Parts: sequence; C-alpha cells; structure tokens
Amino acid sequence: MMQNIKYKLAALLLLIGFSVTAQNNKVWTLQECVTHALENNITIQRGENTLLINEQDIIGAKGNFLPSVSGSVGHSLGIGTNRVDIGQQQVVVDRTTNSTNLSVNVNQNIFNGFRTTNLYKQAQLNLETNKLELNRMRDDISLNVANAYLNVLFNKERLETAKAQYEFSKKQLQQVKDLVDAGVQPRANIYDVEATLSTDEQSVTVANNNYTLALLNLSQLLQVPFEGFNVEIIDIDTPSAELMYRDIKPILNYALENRNEIKVAEKNIENAELSTEISKSGFMPSVSASYGLGTNAFFTNLSQTEASFFQQFKDQKSHRFSLNVNIPIFSRFQNKTAVAKSKIREENSKLDLDQAKLTLESNIQRAFTDAQAALKAYIAAQKSLEAQQLSFSNTQERYNLGNMNAFELEQARIRLINAESSLINAKYDFVFKTKVLDFYIGKTIVL
Repeated sequence: MMQNIKYKLAALLLLIGFSVTAQNNKVWTLQECVTHALENNITIQRGENTLLINEQDIIGAKGNFLPSVSGSVGHSLGIGTNRVDIGQQQVVVDRTTNSTNLSVNVNQNIFNGFRTTNLYKQAQLNLETNKLELNRMRDDISLNVANAYLNVLFNKERLETAKAQYEFSKKQLQQVKDLVDAGVQPRANIYDVEATLSTDEQSVTVANNNYTLALLNLSQLLQVPFEGFNVEIIDIDTPSAELMYRDIKPILNYALENRNEIKVAEKNIENAELSTEISKSGFMPSVSASYGLGTNAFFTNLSQTEASFFQQFKDQKSHRFSLNVNIPIFSRFQNKTAVAKSKIREENSKLDLDQAKLTLESNIQRAFTDAQAALKAYIAAQKSLEAQQLSFSNTQERYNLGNMNAFELEQARIRLINAESSLINAKYDFVFKTKVLDFYIGKTIVL
C-alpha cells in the first residue's frame, strides 16, 4: 500500500515538473503576445469594469420611468395618567395606549421637462463612448506590443550579426597565424587581429545584453514572468524598396472617419448637447401623481369597546390621490447658469473634436513623412553595405598579398560592420513605420 502511494506521489511530482518545464519553454508568437496583453492588461480590465458600471447606469436610468413604491409601518406606545369620572368623583388612573399605522405610497413622474428621457439617452451614450475608448486603448496596446516584439527581433538580428563578425575574426586570426608561420606577414599582425577578436567578443556581449533587455521589456509589458520567457523569431523579409502608400489622402480620409479617438470626440459633443437639454428642463414645470393607502389600529386600557386589530385595519383604511404641478418661478439663477455652463461645455467639446482631428492628421503626416525618410535611409543603407562589402573584399585580398597593413584592414572591417548595423537599423525602422501607417488605416498588425 505504501509502495503504491510512493509511486503515485513520484508520478505526480514528475507531471508537475514536466508542466513547469513546458511552461518555461513556451515560445510566444506575436498573436499570443497581443492576445495575452489585451486579456490581462490592467488598463483594459479597468475599462471593461467601466462598461459594467455604464450598463448598471442604463438600468438605473430605465428605472426612472417606473413609479416608485414605498411602504411604512409604525407602532407607538403611550404610558401616562388620565382623570376619569367615577360617579361624582374624578379619579386619576394609569393609561396605556397602543397605536399601529400602516401605509403604502405610490409616486409616478408624469412630466419633468424630458429630463428622465435625456438622462436615459445620456447613459446609453456613455456606454457607447467608453466602448470606443476601450477599443482605442486596445489599438494602442496592440501597437506597443508589436513594437516591443519587433524590438526583440531587431536585437536578435544584431546579436546574430555580432556573432558572425566574431566567428569571422576567429577565422581571420587563424589565417594570419598561417601567414605568419609561412613568413608572409610579421608576427605583430597576430596581436592586431587578437585585439579585434576581443573587441568583437565584447560586441557580442553587448548585443546579447540588449537582446535580453528587449525580451525583459516585452515580458513586463505582457505582465508575465521573465524567467524562461522567449518569443518566436520571425524572419523579417527584406522590405520592398517602395512605399505601399504613395498618397497620404486615403489614410487621412479613412482615419478621420473610422479612428476611435475621432468617434469618441463626436460622442462627447452629443453628450454635451444632452447635458444642455437636461439643464433646460429646470425651466419647465414638472408634473407628478401619487397614491397612498393607509390604515391604523388604536387600543387603550381605559376602554374595552375597541374592535379587533384586523377589524380596525379594515374599518379605518383610507385612500389618498394627489396630482402635483411644480412651476419654477425663480431659482436664484441656478437654472440659468446651469444652461450657460452646459453651452460652454458644448463649445469645448467641439473644440476637442477639432483638436483631435488636428492631432490625428499631424500624427499621420509625421508617420507618413517618417516612413518616406525611413525608405530613403533603407535604400541608402543597402547601397552603402554593397559598396562596403566590395571594399572590404578588395582590402582583404590586398592584405593577404601584403599590400595593406592590419590597421587598414581593420578600418575597412569597421566600415563594413557599421554598414551592416545601419542596414539592420534602417530595415526595422522602415518596417515599423509602415506598420504605423497600417495601424492608422485599420489593418491588423502582422509581421
């Protein structure tokens, strides 16, 4: 029996170990990163809770159309003395009274200057506005995650380039040693190449640290543990040497009609107009009706003639109907100032829409200009790399023949490394700038 328990416990621990290992070895795709961020981001969760509050506000606004019903029950006990006539004498006796009251009241608003209707519309509008705001936050978070993911790929490629340079320097060192042994080059060249190898090794360390930091930044953005965190390495294709968007107008037109920040600003104008209508209701009369049903029972120890408790409730019940009309005459300027301030808020909301359009147009224009500049930089980096590759190849051949010294070879190699780094920078910069334009025109962000 104990042996079976040990086997089961060992199997359970082994299963847990496999589960933890599988979780640590998980490779995150871009889609998984975006989905996880949208499901677990605290700002998104708060936005979703705001929608739940808005839904409750709508239920409450609907309830304002219904009558209110209230009931009350009260009981009072009186203890004191009372003079009573007994024959021709007045005698002071103890007196105890019990009184019970029961009432039910119904109140119904009939007209309040359309205030209830506008409050209901405003509650619905708040829900629609916050949904748009939540979508805007989701768009921003998706773009931030894609940027962080792209930064990981960028630093990974930089790391691979640094490793390739390190391996090249190792081969170069061996080649120089062979040439020195053959008497073709002086031994001092070995020291120069060893120094270059040390520099390349340091570059690999720096590139590896940058890659680790990029992974750390993405894991923190996703709010997942960094230990064991890794992403799928996507091979970013060489971008086309052309801009997908030759004209900025289609991007602007689409964004101004469909971007959530513009829709939010438009909804805010509607909200401000409803607030003005709600304020104007203060100038209008309000009409309400009410109905009340009440009854009571009374007992005292000085009388034995009272009917029973329930009989008194039945006999003494009463109905009350009322119609109330409240006409505002002078509100100490409260209604007037409320309407005036609401109209000012309307104007501000219209200005906010204008500002949102200007900001969006400015951001798109900047993104479009940045993409054009990134394209030019990418094309220039390609040409520069091709030239530096030819130059380095020629320099290396001349170095092997003894026509150039190690310093000149190192200078050519440094220019080649810089050209490779510039091309990587330009490529990822151009890719991201085009993704920003995709973002503004409503395309799903994919790498």
